[in-house]
Amino acid sequence: ADPLAPCPSCPACLLCLYSCRWITAKEKKKGLRTTKCDCSWFLFLFCVFIFTLVWLYFAIIILNDFHNFNEFIFKQRKVWLDWSLVLLIATAGMITYLSVLLVLALCLQLCGQPLKLHWMHKSLLMLTALVVAAAFTGLGIKWAEEWRSARISLQATGPFLHIGIVGGMTLLAWPLASFVYRTRNTGLKVFLLLVYCVVMIMLYLVPLGITSPCIMEENQLPPKPALIGHRGAPMLAPENTLMSLHKAVDCDVQVFETDVMVSADGVPFLMHDEQLTRTTNVQAVFPERAALNSTAFNWTDLQQLDAGSWFLERRPFLTVQSLSADDRYQATKQRIPSLKQVLEAAKQSTISIMFDLRPENHSDYQSFVNATLEVILQSGIPQQQVLWLPDGFREQVKQQAPGVQQVYGRKRLQNEEEPLLHVNLPYQDMTSEEIRQYRQDNVSVNLYVVNQPWLFSVLWCSGVSSVTTNACQVLKEMKRPIWLLPSSTYLMIWIVVDCTSFLAILWAFLLLKKCSQRRQPAESETDVLLTKINSLMQE
Repeated sequence: ADPLAPCPSCPACLLCLYSCRWITAKEKKKGLRTTKCDCSWFLFLFCVFIFTLVWLYFAIIILNDFHNFNEFIFKQRKVWLDWSLVLLIATAGMITYLSVLLVLALCLQLCGQPLKLHWMHKSLLMLTALVVAAAFTGLGIKWAEEWRSARISLQATGPFLHIGIVGGMTLLAWPLASFVYRTRNTGLKVFLLLVYCVVMIMLYLVPLGITSPCIMEENQLPPKPALIGHRGAPMLAPENTLMSLHKAVDCDVQVFETDVMVSADGVPFLMHDEQLTRTTNVQAVFPERAALNSTAFNWTDLQQLDAGSWFLERRPFLTVQSLSADDRYQATKQRIPSLKQVLEAAKQSTISIMFDLRPENHSDYQSFVNATLEVILQSGIPQQQVLWLPDGFREQVKQQAPGVQQVYGRKRLQNEEEPLLHVNLPYQDMTSEEIRQYRQDNVSVNLYVVNQPWLFSVLWCSGVSSVTTNACQVLKEMKRPIWLLPSSTYLMIWIVVDCTSFLAILWAFLLLKKCSQRRQPAESETDVLLTKINSLMQE
């Protein structure tokens, strides 16, 4: 009997789950063995598990930007669904299934049982590998910027990933030692031990290459970045509405970021999409004109549209479910606001307004600029409260409204004649080193769109000036980054983890060696007895 097996029936139960069958009496007498093909399928199972685990990591990363994906799907299919839930549920299901199979295989190995994977599991393994490969391929083709998000996420999670991977590889020492002491193939033993040792040495030395902005002393932490509301506070109110602006003010947001379009009769108004179908009831009010560009409607038509009920019906964020009855009522009363109305509200609350003027490729774009400047100058708002993003006709804007703050959607050039004071870029486009350099040169850096606390923490440690966010109510409550480690503390954690792992691996090999040595005499005595019985039967 195998001393590692908890009871005689447990190996049979494990094999039943892994191979979808019970061991028959004939098979017990004959003895089942793990073939090279079985080993190959176990290796394939392990690789698919790691592959899917990496995808789960990416899925968690892209949650920060998943609202953009939901909007993209709506524009293509006119169907709204929070696809992040579908993604997480599907990925969690695949990870759970692979984990169960992997644990069963490792337990069977420790119990000395054969790894006979059933054809159904083999088919599901191949299907899982294809699904994950297709997901990575789609990510690379349609959403390539998320690969750069991975670089930032590794800065946030690198120290903890190192601890987790070292712990997982340490646990792997048990089935590896069991296999090494059972197999008689010396070449295979040496190969597996060599590969394992090389991998562990590399893991022990990985922290030498881990750099994170949050590995610093407490007194070196830069000030908390200011919050800029992306279309207001879109998790608490319909985007680009007066309600959204007021909710952003309640969140201590310093700047209301929005998009401005100009109606057919020359009235600048707030709207992000080129069509009105996502954020209004234009299909019900003007069904024959619903597919037209937003700028094709005059202001009288735009005022007839409901710009808030969609927020309660489609629930673009989970926070919609927790809104109070009064907030729900207020949402149904929202209309498309004009730029004049927004500037009046901003003037009373002292919140700044940053906007882009769309669409940039419109034939009447210069008239859009003129109409927008006219509203700004007539509103009486201090020009310092207006942040101008559009690149078109920027020189004209500087001449007519010199007090307006010019924000550039690009990095500064080497031979920049006029130094940039404000930069607005996607968070993937700026490294920690560039952020620190801009900060030293007194250049204000705003990065968008930042929703997750882990991402906000990394950018905070890097020294970014402000971030554009959908989740102002979450980031407002953060008093410090999620984690902050002095370099000396991280060095101590690194040494303790590596030493503990080494001792655990050593203990696993020594313990299983003793078990194998106890098993060998019993096996040799059994062989002698069987030989004697065979000789007597022949006589």
